[in-house]
Parts: sequence; structure tokens; C-alpha cells
Amino acid sequence: MDDKYSKERKKKRNQRKHNRKILTLLLGFLIIIISSLFIHDLFLEKKSGLSYASQSPTNWQLILANPWNTLPENFTVETKSFTNGHSVDKRIFNDLERMLEDAEKEGLSPIICSSYRSLEKQKTLFENKIGKYLNNGLSNEDAAVEAAKWIAVPGTSEHQTGLAVDIVAKSYQMLDKEQENTPEQKWLMENSYKYGFILRYPENKSDITGISYEPWHYRYVGKEAAKEIYENGICLEEYLE
Repeated sequence: MDDKYSKERKKKRNQRKHNRKILTLLLGFLIIIISSLFIHDLFLEKKSGLSYASQSPTNWQLILANPWNTLPENFTVETKSFTNGHSVDKRIFNDLERMLEDAEKEGLSPIICSSYRSLEKQKTLFENKIGKYLNNGLSNEDAAVEAAKWIAVPGTSEHQTGLAVDIVAKSYQMLDKEQENTPEQKWLMENSYKYGFILRYPENKSDITGISYEPWHYRYVGKEAAKEIYENGICLEEYLE
């Protein structure tokens, strides 16, 4: 009887040890998985040039959208519209309005020609641009590559963030290099940072931004970041790194 009881106790004791061993292994396995995911995310963050600030809700103005950083599929933004129908993230509306008003006080006539775009709108623009290159005889692949130099691939456009605007001079509304010579652009290039905006795609930064020079495209990043970017002659990607 004692032997039987002793065997039962030993059996239960061994079972508890076995259960603890299994639990320990499972816990260790779970820790390894979580750690691997963390390292993977950290690697991607460094690779893409993203900083924690660009992902933080408190630094929404520093979100990065470029050929290597796609906006989340569920990305949304609450916009506010000007009387001309153009809209932007409502959080930058006042600074943008003030910048345009101050430019007008200097006798200038800046005009917003493009602002917030939905994902669907961006898809249409991109497809139309590809179509033009195809009509010029380029292959499908080459047409897509050329189109991406001027129109952001859907999901990577700053216009979808509501933080970007294309501004041209009323007297010259062409989106080409000559835009930089207008009094409006000269004033904006020198003063936009005071209102939290930067010239997003400088002429000498295309290899970093992935977008060709656009002397009409301004992006809101907040006054502090804009001042540092302007004074150091860097682009947003370099600032976030």
C-alpha cells in the first residue's frame, strides 16, 4: 500500500516537473518570437530612415512618405478647405493661410494648384502619367519608372498626408524649373520655414528624396524642424536620420 502511494506521489511529482519544463520552453519560445519581431522592426526602421518621432502621434507633422515608405492602408486625415476648394490637414490650415497672406502683403500672388489627394486620385494621376510615356514609345517598365520621378506611386505621395501643397505664381502657373525664378517662389524659398514649411524636393537632393526637383512643392513639418532643415540645407529624410 505504501509502495503504491509512494509511486503515485512520484508520478505526480514527475508530471509537475514535466509541465513546468514545457511551460518554460513555451515561454522561452514566445520571448524569442517577440524579440525577433522587435529586431526586425528596428532593422526596417533604420533601413527606411524612419525615426520614432515620425511614427509618434505627437509628431504627426514628421510622417515620412517617399518611394521607400508607404503610408498605412488605413491612413486617414481630417481636412479643412479653402474657398477655392483645395484642402489640407486642418492642423496646418492656419499656418498655410498666414504664409499666403503674408506673401500677398509683399505684393505677391501665390496660388495653390494642388493640395490633399485621396489614394484614388493619386492612382488616377499616376496611371495617366504612365499612359503619356507609353504614348511616347516607352515600354511598360520604363514608363512606370519615368512616371514615378514626377508622380509619387500611390500610397507614397505626400499629398495623401494632407501636409503638402503645390504653390505657383499667378503670373506663371507651369510646373517646371522656370517656376523657381518667379518672385513668389523666391519669397517662399526664403520664408516658408518661418511658417513650418520646407521646399520638400530640393534640386540637389533627388537621390535621397527619390523625387526630381520641384520648386513648387512645399511640405509642412512644423516650425522647429523647418528652421533646422532650412538652416542646414538638408531634406526631410536627412533630418529624420
